[in-house]
Order: sequence, then structure tokens, then C-alpha cells
Amino acid sequence: MIGYPSRLLSRGSSVALVLVAAAGSASAQVRIAAWNISNWSGANRQADVQTAVYGIVPTGLALAGQRFSPDVIAVQEMNNASALANLVTTLNSASGSPGDWASAPYIDSSQYGDSENSLVYRTGRFQLIATTTIALGSTLATNQPRNTYRYDLRPIGYTSPQSVMAVYSIHMKAGSASTDNDRRLVESQRIRDNAQGVNTNGPGTALPAGYNFLVGGDMNMQSATQTSYVELVGSQADNTGRFFDPINTPGSWNNNSAFRFIHTQDPAAAGGGGMDDRHDQILIGSSLRDTAGWHYIGSNVLSFSNSTWNDPNHTYRCWGNDGSSYNVALTTTGNTMVGPAIAQALINCATTAGGHMPVYADFRVPAKASVSSASLNFGSVTQGSAAPQLVLTVTNTGNTALFGANGIATLNYTLPAGSGFTVPTGNYTEAPGGSGRSHTIVMPTATIGTKNATLMIVSDSPEQPTLMVNLTGIVTAPNQPPVANAGSDITVTDSDNSGSESVMLNGSASTDDGTIVSYQWLNGTTPLGTGVMLTTSLPVGATTVTLRVTDNLGLAATDTVLVTVQAGEVLCDSVDFNQNQIFPEDQDVVDYFNVLAGGTCAYADPCDIDFNNNGVFPEDEDVVAFFRVLAGGPCVP
Repeated sequence: MIGYPSRLLSRGSSVALVLVAAAGSASAQVRIAAWNISNWSGANRQADVQTAVYGIVPTGLALAGQRFSPDVIAVQEMNNASALANLVTTLNSASGSPGDWASAPYIDSSQYGDSENSLVYRTGRFQLIATTTIALGSTLATNQPRNTYRYDLRPIGYTSPQSVMAVYSIHMKAGSASTDNDRRLVESQRIRDNAQGVNTNGPGTALPAGYNFLVGGDMNMQSATQTSYVELVGSQADNTGRFFDPINTPGSWNNNSAFRFIHTQDPAAAGGGGMDDRHDQILIGSSLRDTAGWHYIGSNVLSFSNSTWNDPNHTYRCWGNDGSSYNVALTTTGNTMVGPAIAQALINCATTAGGHMPVYADFRVPAKASVSSASLNFGSVTQGSAAPQLVLTVTNTGNTALFGANGIATLNYTLPAGSGFTVPTGNYTEAPGGSGRSHTIVMPTATIGTKNATLMIVSDSPEQPTLMVNLTGIVTAPNQPPVANAGSDITVTDSDNSGSESVMLNGSASTDDGTIVSYQWLNGTTPLGTGVMLTTSLPVGATTVTLRVTDNLGLAATDTVLVTVQAGEVLCDSVDFNQNQIFPEDQDVVDYFNVLAGGTCAYADPCDIDFNNNGVFPEDEDVVAFFRVLAGGPCVP
């Protein structure tokens, strides 16, 4: 049995270039975003949110005709439950919206008197299966200021743990003082521990085994060297809960033009500032860094470009930031990424309080595997004949109508050798939306016997990691002629002295390695009839009957049976020759000789002078037999 790794590429291997178009519209993949919508109360900015999310990029730009169109948004600064509900309504009522937005339950943590983190998502693509408070915030200087929530999402049509995406929505402590970083570090430690499987807020709060995970939100970190950031992304003894920057772009981001394409704050240039911080980020777990199952669409080794926002190696973006706004307000007129209308809407959403821009990354959901048949029956074939072949088709059945062909991972699988069958072993791939990859399975015919094997197809589909196909068939010996058996020799007696007798012929003891399809009985060359058993009439004497049997493949054999029909016992007439019921008497003798001489019988006419019933008369033997019986002797001595 050949096993297939659950992750096809090593963590350090690079991913092929992605299409630029994939970074512009989420319709062809899954788009997950993080967005601090700056003190969202639902009282205003609805039109700006709608334009930012579903506004169409104008013609003449690289993303012309495309929209932001995320599927999931980890949101921050939701003022209350009604504000969160208003955001959902705003998204659903936007022109171009699929209208299937919903939110996670709003959790009100009044202990710190601040806004909440939450999550909104499209129900047409995802099911929210759990909302977990993994850490509690407070106003204590030694604690994180806000609660941390984890939202577990499962793509529609999936059921396995490996198909779940857990999203940590965070808003960490702001400020550059060491005490601010210490409070961020507390939250980072709890997030990493939780992703590592630790119950960070009581029983049942740990990330379940097998889940994919990412964290998104306003981290308020200015450098990759801050301990709070290192806690999330650094290598430790246990790296189960480790996060990675999908664009592999560490550094001191604050006020550094080298990172101008990924700065997220402040588009409104409140207080004279501008776009000079990478506060808002999405970090991903290790399971999202290859091309198997859930994964980020982009390179896992290349850093983000420092010369263009439209990096072909990544789908990670700060929506609206074309890199022309370093340390100033976001460019509107002349914005080469989204155009002026969307850029202005993003500025309005951020407000003049020093707000943020959304970041997003595109992903693929896991492949699904299926086979054309759960069993292949090769039937029965003769040894040495042409080996029968059957085709098995393996298909990636991910729902392209729902997630798009680019939104579903390529299926990777192996075909191992099957005992008694020839299988095209090896590693294979199958893209979603196709008709499947066909494999010809062969049953060799060199050896005789019943063939049974289980073909175990191992794939990286979490829903169907192993597909079992039963292979069956029979290889028989070359056809042998049947063995005819006409039965034992038969002797019968002509019971009615008619000269023949009915005889039952029985060929049921005949055998064949296949099936006997014909039984023919012959007297010499004269057909007597057909069938396993035959009743026929044969004359007195010896007759050799031939049985000819033919099998289903046309081979024949014969056997004979000797049938002897003996003559019946000769019985003489009664000595009451004249049949007057008086005997013995002289009149019987007189009448016998009178009839023998040609006269008539005195009492009954005619009287039978062939006394011994041998069919010959008149003869002396009749007279002798008459007197022998008259004297009390036998008819025949």
C-alpha cells in the first residue's frame, strides 16, 4: 500500500505564480478579509461601506470590472449588537451583493467599555459552527484590553474537521509603550496556545484538532521584532499553533516607505499623518501554506513586492492601497488599484479619527474526491486469453458552481498496486471542474483462480481521504471437452410381447468444466431425441445407443449404452380350449383337434390353435404343449 502525504509540498517549497486577476475578485475563490471599520455604530457610512465592498473598479485599471467582494470579514470596533446587525443589512442591500450575509453572535463585554470584535460571513458559502471566547480582556495593566473570539467556519458541502477554517478576530492594545506591547503579548500568547490545542478560557475552548486557522484584525504592531508579534510567528518547541505572514514581509513597518504597498493606516491622514503603518494583518497557520486542502493562493517563500501593489506572486492585498500614498492621505484621483470612488469610500469608512483599510487574502477550499465505481468486476475469462481491462475514473468533485474552479484545491492522490491486478501506480493530480482522470485497470490471465483485491486510493481530500474500490474476477482453465456419460447398460423385457419396449435413457452423469448445452441420443446415425433424459422405444434384441453432449463453448463428447430388450415370457392358452369353463374334459381335446383339422370350435369361435402363443401355427409344438399343460406340466419345458 502506498500512502499519500496529507500535504503535498514541504513547508519550505514555493508555490507557482498566481494569476493577477485572482487578486481582484473573490468570485473565483474564497476571500477572507480583516477590517477595523472605526467605531461602527450603524448611524452613518453605510453607502461608503457598500461602495468599498461592492463598488466596481473602473475601466482602464488592472482590476477593471472587479469588486472587493469578500466572503468573510473579521471586523473590529462594532459598538453594539444593533451596529453589527446594521452592518449585515448594509452588506446585503448593496448593489452587486449576493444578499447572503450574516454575522456571528454579538458578545458584549462591558468590563472594558470598548467596542467589540466580531465576524460577518456569507451563508451561501459557509456555515458558522462555533463561536468561542478564547481569552477575556479587562482594564488591568497586566491583561489584554478586549476579549479574543474564535469563529469556526465550515464551507458548505463539507463535514470533516480538516475542512474547518477557524478565524481569530482581534483588536490588540494600541500604543508604542512597552506596557502596551506587554498587553499585546498576553493576547498573542493566548491565541497561539489556543491554536496549539490549549483550553485558554476553560474546558472546550481549545482549537479542535485538524482545524485550519488564521488570525486577522488590528494588531497595532509597528515592527516584526516586537515580542507580541514574535510570539505569534516565531519558532518554538511546539509549533502546532504557529502563525506565518503569508507575504513573508517582516520589518519595521512604521513610517517606512519600503512597505508602502501594505500599509493600512491612516487613509484619511487624520492629524496630519497618513499611510505609514501596517497595523492590520492576516496571519495564517502552517496548514494554509501549501497547495493541499485549505490553502492561501500565493507563494509561501517570496516576500511581497516593493515596487507594485499588483504582486503576481500573492493574492494578499490592502484593498485600495496602490502604494502612492506613503505618509499622506490615500490617493483618490489617479488611484491605480481601485479608482477614485472606491478610494474615497475607504477614506470615509476610516473617518478622520485615524482609521484603517481592509486587508484580504484569497484561499482555496479542499478538493473532493470520488471514483466512477466502488467495484470493478472483470467477469470470468480463460487462462491465457486477452487480459480484460476496465476503466476507473477519479474526479475532483469540489463544487465549482459555489466556489469557482480557482477556489477549490487540486486533488492529489495515489494509486497503489493491487494484488492480482495491474494498476497504473503513481501520484496523480486532478483539477476541479473536469471530467476526471481515467485509469485502466487490468486483470492478468496467466494464473488460474478467483481474483479479489481492494484498491485503496489515498488522497489529500479531507472529506474522502481514502476511497476503496473492490476488484474481482475469475481466471479459469482453458476449456476442456465435456465428459459424456450415457449411464450403465440397460436390460429390459418386452412386457407385452409386442416386439419392443420403452426404455429411459439418462445422461445426467455427464460433466463439463463449463456448461453442457446439448444432449443428443442416436441409434447409429438415427436421432432418437434430445434432453438429459429421454424415453424411447427399442426393439427386442441388443441396441447400442450413443449419447452426444456439447458444452457452451462448442466442444463435444460421446458415450454409448447397450440396451437389451428381452423377449417376453411365452404363456400357453388355457386347456379349457373350448372356453366352456369345464376342464379338463375330453371335449376340449376333441375341439382342439377339430379346429386343428380346420373345423369350428363347438362352444366358442374362434378357438386359438396357437396354443403356445409363439406366433407359429399350426405346428406340432402346439399339440405337444396342449397335452403337456393338460397333463399338468409347463407351457415350455
